[in-house]
Parts: sequence; C-alpha cells; structure tokens
Amino acid sequence: MGTDSAKNTYLDQVVAQQAALEDDLRTRKPAAASFGAPPPPGAPAPRGAIAKRAERVGVAPQGSGPGPVEVRITGFWRWRTVLVPPNAFVVHTRRGRGEPVHIGLGVSFRFDPATDSFLVVPGAMQTILINAYCICRELQGVLVQGYVQWIIEDFATAYRKLDFSDAEDPMRLVNIQLREQAEAAIKDKVSTMGMRDVLSDKQPIIEELTARLRAVAEGTGSGADGDRGLGLRIVTVQIKEAVVSSSTLWENLQKPYRSEQGQIARLAELSAQEVISARETAAHRASEERRIENDRELAELRARHEASTFDRETAEQLRRTTREHDDQRQVADLANETALHALRLEREQHAEQAENQRRRQELKQQELDAELALTLARLRAEHEGELLTLDRDQRRVDTANTQSAANIQARLVDSLPEVVSHLPAPAELRTYQLGGDVSGLTTLLTQLGGVLDAWTTRPPTPRDDI
Repeated sequence: MGTDSAKNTYLDQVVAQQAALEDDLRTRKPAAASFGAPPPPGAPAPRGAIAKRAERVGVAPQGSGPGPVEVRITGFWRWRTVLVPPNAFVVHTRRGRGEPVHIGLGVSFRFDPATDSFLVVPGAMQTILINAYCICRELQGVLVQGYVQWIIEDFATAYRKLDFSDAEDPMRLVNIQLREQAEAAIKDKVSTMGMRDVLSDKQPIIEELTARLRAVAEGTGSGADGDRGLGLRIVTVQIKEAVVSSSTLWENLQKPYRSEQGQIARLAELSAQEVISARETAAHRASEERRIENDRELAELRARHEASTFDRETAEQLRRTTREHDDQRQVADLANETALHALRLEREQHAEQAENQRRRQELKQQELDAELALTLARLRAEHEGELLTLDRDQRRVDTANTQSAANIQARLVDSLPEVVSHLPAPAELRTYQLGGDVSGLTTLLTQLGGVLDAWTTRPPTPRDDI
C-alpha cells in the first residue's frame, strides 16, 4: 500500500484515538482480596497444581494477583466449594468421566482438587475493535474502522472449539481470531469496491462482514448433524469510518466538491451583489421619483392654494352680491307677504262676515221653519179637531138616520148654516124653485146628501193638509 511522503496528520490522529479507545474498553479489575476462607491453624498453604488452578480462576490464595473472573473457593483441602458469579460460564470435569459433571452459566459446585478440574469464562458481551488497512479497486490505501460485538450462545460447543486458557484474559485469543477474520473479510470486500463507494456507502461491507462472521461463529445448521459453528452469536457489526491513507488523494477527492461549493458560493455572492446593485439602482430611482413627485405635488399644492384663494375671493364677492340681492328680494318678499297677509286678513274678514250672514240666514230659516212647523202643527190640530167634529156629526147623522125621516130632515135643516159655512165658494149659482109638493124637498135633501158625500170623499188639497 503506497503512501505519500507528506505526513497524514488526520490518519495518525485516528489511529491514536483508536488505540486510546481500545485501551479504555479493556476491563480494569481492582486488586482482588483473598476470597477463600483462611486455612485452619497449622494447615499447610496450597501449593503445586492447587495454587496454579487458584491463580487461573481468579482465586487469590495468600497474596496472589487478581484473575479475570471473581470466583470464590471455600472449604479446605479436598472438601472445597467453588462459587461462580451468575454472569460467568463454568465447566466442571472429573477424572474418569467422559462428560462434564457441571456445565452452564453461574453453576456452583463441590470441588476436589485431587480429581477435579474446572474452567470459568466471562459470559458478558465482547467488543472487538477493527482497524483494517485495505486497498480499493483503484489501488489506493484506505483505513476502515469498525467493531464487532459477540457473546457465547452454546458454551458446550464453545469450550471444546475455542481456546480460553489465557489466565489473565480468556477471551483474548478468541477476539484475536475473530478480528483477523473480520479484517480479512473487510479487505476482500473493499478490494472489489471503488474509493467513492467505500467512502459513501458502507452497507455492502457491513453485510459481507456479518455474513462471514456468522457463518464462522454460528455455523450453517442446527441439530446433531448440522454445523453449529463455534457456539458464538454475532450481536452486531458496524463500520464507523473509512479514512483515505493518502492526504493528496483525500484533498483531490474533496476538490470537486469544494470547487462546486466555491462556485456556488461565488455565484451566490455575484447574485447577491447583482441583487444589491439592482436594489440600489431601484432605490436611487425610487428616491429620484419621490423627489420629482414631491416637486410636482408641491407645485400642484401651490396651484391649488392659489386657485382656492381666487375661488375663495370670488366666492366671497359672489356671496356678498348674492347676499345683497337676497336682502333686496327678502325685503320685496316681506312687502309682498305683508300685502298678501293684509289681503288674506281682508278675505278672512269677508269670509267671516259671509259666514256670519250665512249663519244669520240659517238662524232665520230655522226660525221660519219652526214657525212653519208650529203653524202646520196648529193647522193639523185644527184639522184633526174638525175631522173629529165631522166624525161626531156623522155619528149623529147615522144616529139620526136610524130615526124617522122627519127627525133627519129637521136635524139637516138645523145644521145647514154650519155646513154652508164650511162649504167652498160656489163656482156657479143655481136657483131651484120649490112648489107646494113635499117631494121636492126630499129631492133637495137627497142632493145635499150627495154633495156632502162628494165633499167628504174628495182628496185633501194642500190647504186642507195645512
């Protein structure tokens, strides 16, 4: 992998940060105290295989250093008990037995140092930091940084296939092996990709690395006949960053974007200047237009003021002339109104006099009507009296008719003067000569009776109604 002669400060910084992060992720264990019960007085201190096993599992018998897993061993000599933390895998084997006596997570058991052996492995998730120096398809160096997290899924398979014999860090060899496989997978994938693809899209690298690690760690099948892998499970695979090793290539890769951004910035600056210039021109033009408009408005204002002054003086003169004419017209109207009022009063007086005359005439007419009504009433009363008298006379005549003819004639003779006084004036005078015959008198009486009947049955004259 070729590099430039110039020092890549960014690459050195990334590598240093990666080393610091790896050192920080390393578990720091405090100095462990002795977990085992103190040996009884006079008992010999453990030596040989027992002491080595105690150092390996983290037991600190009489001043030994701390181990990776805090396992406590109680009891003494061949009657001991191993207490395993709940987050640690343990396998306990015994001499003469082909299968483990105890195996699992956090299993505690009785332990005989003379015939038994056990292995304790941390069960927590492990993190592997990866720094893969790769060569892409353009034969350019690139540093790919990532990490892989894994845990033990099947400890019965893992403790047979993997090496957990490191007393200080049982996972160290497994992590190194997985790291080497991960770096190989990343390098294989990056070698088929272009530089821009590696920098812009890291998903193909993640997919390839995940597939390879799971094929190795988890296997391709299950059951007794299938490949169960190493008994591990890949939790996650991530690519954090890809760094170009050559600073010159990195700058060249950035130049198009930087040039484009510079062009955009310059164009934006020119556009801004153009907009500012256009706005300044527009503002200057608007200012001149406002000044011209103000001058025009001032001229119009002066002209309107002079015109309004002239109009006001003319209107005042016209108002005075009109006022004089109005005063004269009002005086004439007042004189006319006075004459009309006098004429109206005179007409009202005449009308009042005529009304009074009419009322007097109506009063006289009413008096005449009253007198006429009174006269008519009196005449009607008199006429009714006369009718009553005639009615009495008729009754007497009727009564007399029931008597003898002599009485009738005598009564008729007696009433002749009264009847004649009521008869109208004769239109003609007829003379009748009576002889010595009495039959002529009878004829005369008959004629008088006919005259009376005609007079009584004739329609009344207006004089009679009165």
